[in-house]
Amino acid sequence: MATKFHHVNFASKQVPEMESFYREVLQLDETSAYAGATSANQQITNQGYGGNVAFLTDGTTEMHLSTKDLQVAFRTGKAINPLANTHIAFRTDDIEGIKQRLTERGIPYADYGAWAIKGWNQIFFYDPEGNIVEVHQVGAA
Repeated sequence: MATKFHHVNFASKQVPEMESFYREVLQLDETSAYAGATSANQQITNQGYGGNVAFLTDGTTEMHLSTKDLQVAFRTGKAINPLANTHIAFRTDDIEGIKQRLTERGIPYADYGAWAIKGWNQIFFYDPEGNIVEVHQVGAA
């Protein structure tokens, strides 16, 4: 089972300003990781979150800048809101294995499935300090 660091997501009330800051100061570029498509047509906007999202990269790791939304957990009926604050994300090739490992260790997780990015199956959970962690698998059922 491969798990690799994928992105950090900053939730912000000012996504365009944040995007300009990271583009201008750190010279990050828009990611082309979505099969040549724009991030706008890869985003799912009718399953509890439709906020503005910018997808940036340094060429290796991504940074997602998402509109802060304190109501996502209420609208989706999930225990964890990944867009209330910052979260880190890992990509795996075996999300079911990750779920099993979390369950075996008594770590609850919110299974969002494919709800924000087309083709991404996402789960969210807390680390021991309360930081939100995302693990996703591309192309998972």
